[in-house]
Order: sequence, then C-alpha cells, then structure tokens
Amino acid sequence: MSVWLPGAPCTPRACVEGTASWTALPRAVPRLVAVVVLVLAGVALSPLRRRIPAGAIRRWSRAVVRAAGVRIRVTGESAPATGGLLLVANHVSWLDIPLLAGVRPARMLAKKEIRAWPVVGAMAANGALFIDRDRLRALPGTVATIAGVLRSGQAVAVFPEGSTWCGRAQGHFRRAVFQAALDAEVPVQPVRIRYRDAAGAASTAPAYVGDDSLLASLWRVTSARGLVAEVEVLPLLAPGGAADRKALASAAAARVLAGPHEHRRRSHEDRRAAHEFPASGGPSGVRDGIMARVPTT
Repeated sequence: MSVWLPGAPCTPRACVEGTASWTALPRAVPRLVAVVVLVLAGVALSPLRRRIPAGAIRRWSRAVVRAAGVRIRVTGESAPATGGLLLVANHVSWLDIPLLAGVRPARMLAKKEIRAWPVVGAMAANGALFIDRDRLRALPGTVATIAGVLRSGQAVAVFPEGSTWCGRAQGHFRRAVFQAALDAEVPVQPVRIRYRDAAGAASTAPAYVGDDSLLASLWRVTSARGLVAEVEVLPLLAPGGAADRKALASAAAARVLAGPHEHRRRSHEDRRAAHEFPASGGPSGVRDGIMARVPTT
C-alpha cells in the first residue's frame, strides 16, 4: 500500500444504518435486477462513449440511481455544458459516481488496477483516467495528463477526499488535482452530495466504507425505503480566482464540505498534502477518489 494513501475511520459497524431484512426481498430483488441490466447496457455501449450525446449519458446515470430505489433531488447552479471543467465532490457511496455523471458527463480518475476488474473495468477502460497509486514519481505526469484533457474541452471528475466517508464525518480536499485546473486555466465545479431517509434525516445507509462489500452495499440500498440523494451544484470557481492549488482546494472544500457534519478528521497523512493525490486502496477499505475497490462478497 502506498505510504501517501488517504484513509477514513468510517466502518460499516460503527457508521452505517442497516436496512436489509427478509421482508425487503420483494422490493430489493427487482431493483437489483434493474441496476444490473442498466450497468451491463452501459458496459456494452461504453466503446461508443464519444458518439453518445451527453444528455443520454446523464439520463442513463440517473436511471441507475433511480433503479436502486433512490430518488434524486438536484438543486443549485447549472454546470457548464461545454468546455474544460474539473468536477469535485465529497465521497460517500458508489452512487456518487452516476450522480456526478448526471451533473455533467466526465472522464473519471481511477486507480490503474480497475482496468482488470470484471464489468466495471471494461467500462472504465473506455474513458477513465488512471493513476498508479504506488508510484509517487508518476504524480506530475498524472497532473499533466489531466490538464491536457481539460485543455481539450473535456470534463474530469474527482473526489478529492481520496476515500469514502459515511456522510456524518468527512475528510479534507487533497490539493494536487487542483493544479491541473490551474495549469489548464479551467473552472472548478464543486458539487455537494448528501443522502436522506424518508423522514428527511441524514442517512448513512448508502455509505460504502471500511470493509463493506459492494454486494452488501447494493443490498442495503435496494432494501431501503424512501432514500433520497440530494445533489447540490454549487457556484462555479472561475479560473484565475485562486493564487495556487492550496487556495483553490480550500475554496472548493469550503463550499462542498460545509454543512451539518459531526466531525472532520485530519490525520497525519492528510497534513502532508503538498505531495498527495486522491488514490485508492485494495480490500482494506480505502477507496479511490473516483472508483471503489475490488468488490468482495
């Protein structure tokens, strides 16, 4: 494991609400089937990504979330539809990925190991940007690659906390990826994602943290009643508004991470932000800034 790999203290036992029960079977099974069908359709069409209209990708992304039984509530600004753009958001769940794509389709940052994953790897190979998390020396090259994609007029999406958190706790934004936005002179689009239950209270049921398995998380989400994903598109951070990546990361974090959280953790590794970058661990539970680890059952 990389010495600069970020982590989170959240675990399923300590943080996540249970929703699954035998009585949820009639509700959960059709939802699971619908999610699988939509994801397989996405994999089949992923080689044609450049030819698929952005509107169709947004509709498909939101359909995946709705198929899991989660309602979507979008508020705030409209993200720029064209031009280079760095999308940044807090990271709670695997649901965050299609939710962010629903704001604006983007190339996502992922660890290189994802290429070999079943199903998800095939989709990622047709659009994701990959980072070798074990080679710190590769970091400047990765930043340069992201900047090049941004200059070409494409959007790139990243979760700068570098790990999933339960939603009641949160990390802080790592800085390196913001250098790409500065180098490419493109705006940063902050997005805040929250999950609520049927009563409107904050919910940790969608959280995918610690040693949780993808199957367990899927079952928990599809078993739940009345889950709502709140996606708040925050005011754009224009290019040239920050002196350096530290200031830009702080400005984005101030917007995204503001709100009623129980606590914010800053570890020793977090404070070494000058040489850090969102990355992902393996089955230990630490997650990539964009993609989750290899699912376990």
